[in-house]
Amino acid sequence: MIFSTRFLAIILGLIYYTNLTCQNQSECTVKEIKEHVYFLASDSLKGRKPGTEGGRIAADYIRNDLIKSGLKPIGNDGFQYFSVTTSVETGDSNHLIINGYNAALDVDFKPMNFSTNTSITADVIFAGYGIEVDHDSLKWNDYNGLDVEGKLVMVLRGDPEPDDDSSLFISYGNDRDKVLSAKDRNAVGIIFVNGKNSSLEDNLVKNTSDRVTASAGLPAINITRAMADSIIGNGNSILDIENEIIIKKKNIGFDTQNSIDIVTDLRRREVNTQNVIAIIEGADEKLKDEYVIIGAHYDHLGMGGHGSGSRDPDTIAIHNGADDNASGVAAILEIAEKLYSERGELRRSIIIMAFGAEEMGLLGSQFFTTEPLIDLDNIVLMVNFDMVGRFDNQTRSLMISGTGTAEQMEDILSYHEKNTDMNFAHSPEGYGASDHASFYGAGVPVMFFFTGAHDDYHTPKDDAHKINYEGEREIIDFAYPIIVEVANSDDRLTYKESGVKAEQSGRGRSGLKVKFGIMPDFASTENNGLGVGGVTPDGPAYVAGMKKGDRIIAIEGMPVTNIYDYMARLKKLKPGQRVSVDIMRDGSKKILMIIL
Repeated sequence: MIFSTRFLAIILGLIYYTNLTCQNQSECTVKEIKEHVYFLASDSLKGRKPGTEGGRIAADYIRNDLIKSGLKPIGNDGFQYFSVTTSVETGDSNHLIINGYNAALDVDFKPMNFSTNTSITADVIFAGYGIEVDHDSLKWNDYNGLDVEGKLVMVLRGDPEPDDDSSLFISYGNDRDKVLSAKDRNAVGIIFVNGKNSSLEDNLVKNTSDRVTASAGLPAINITRAMADSIIGNGNSILDIENEIIIKKKNIGFDTQNSIDIVTDLRRREVNTQNVIAIIEGADEKLKDEYVIIGAHYDHLGMGGHGSGSRDPDTIAIHNGADDNASGVAAILEIAEKLYSERGELRRSIIIMAFGAEEMGLLGSQFFTTEPLIDLDNIVLMVNFDMVGRFDNQTRSLMISGTGTAEQMEDILSYHEKNTDMNFAHSPEGYGASDHASFYGAGVPVMFFFTGAHDDYHTPKDDAHKINYEGEREIIDFAYPIIVEVANSDDRLTYKESGVKAEQSGRGRSGLKVKFGIMPDFASTENNGLGVGGVTPDGPAYVAGMKKGDRIIAIEGMPVTNIYDYMARLKKLKPGQRVSVDIMRDGSKKILMIIL
């Protein structure tokens, strides 16, 4: 007999529940932690990608376990639904015609994943690498002497110093920055060509979904070098032109004297996913309307592949995410069970949350803080568990972030740390690459537990048999009395701003020499500006009067439609510069002057 994947997974889940001999006991056990991780990180759930059957089964499992432990589901029967874009696919209407030749989709050309959908007939201007920089020691402008208004711009991908890993060009050579430069000059579209250094075999770009799924505001296509040679004409070669630019370090741009017809047609696939939420009501009539939130994200990377976040992007395989973050979910399920058994002693209410779509940019936690089911002002602490399964028995090191986000935090931790032989590394920052950052941006003290990255992180090798279950139980046993203390204290924690500026928290070289001191809102896909998720006190934006909830729509009069535009604009600014920033606040436009 053939069963559906969902049916088999449900049966497997029932078997796990049947075997949970300690489920009605209050102590957190290695056996229960292990059973949770092995189920959530099983191959049957296929990596728990948002919007997939495996993701839904994981959410059902978590909600059912919380209910079994006695908690009351809130929201939509324990779920808070929201939509995310999981993929970008080419539609049926894409075409490119030059001199009567109807180019073949996926052979001669392909729309870029951030393209807008439109139909255009226009002349083509070649503009080198499409880079413009006027910054300290680097001066370069591929648009010198070119009028691209109303034209299609053709540019090489990459930058003029491909062999120099320390080149200043690296920060200015990404595709989205080039779209913004073309858009600023009123070009009607952009054509990307792979130079030899961008793709030796001249492979067209893969369709992957960005963290921010809004389009870049122009039609954008990638063409082969053969197509580029056809557009340039007169027997000229795009490779020869590229070599000349690189060797002579000079701008080369010209009118190709050719016109092409293009139609771009992209389909962005949206799916529904969910946060899982349940509550233990506090026993104190005065304090039960205040909350401690204990959270962990349950989603992972699915089958991997390009654009998934996998560190093995060429590998299509189940990314089980045992440490990231079945380990964190197991921790909150065990803590929830024990807390409920002692609910009569808890003065404040406890909310247990498993977040969806964390791997796509903290989308689940940002959705909750944007559309909260409780009053955010009544949250006294958010405790986040993410990757707590690789505790090293030799170093016995546990990292705790957010230690500077409440005035009392260090004293609380110091008291509890002296009762264990674990070694602790404190980080005061409230912002970080996990769901606690969304709550910190909303003015909530946070505490983040983390045992560190490892070689299996974001690969198919992050499997359940590699988890240190005894070590995870130790972490739970350490965190539990801290949660109880905060839940029962007469006084609530005093929130305090702490941490590095959000613009500096990303991976890689951003090329930024300036910062505003904000946390961008990555959840927005409206392409109508950059939402401000938080503002760091005493930073440039704070001093200028910017507030959480503002939406940046322009810098120095130049439009900002999303996070990519914002970062590109900042690259062109200098320390000490005074800039105007247009924002929308409560439906009204305001202009702030920021000194960088």
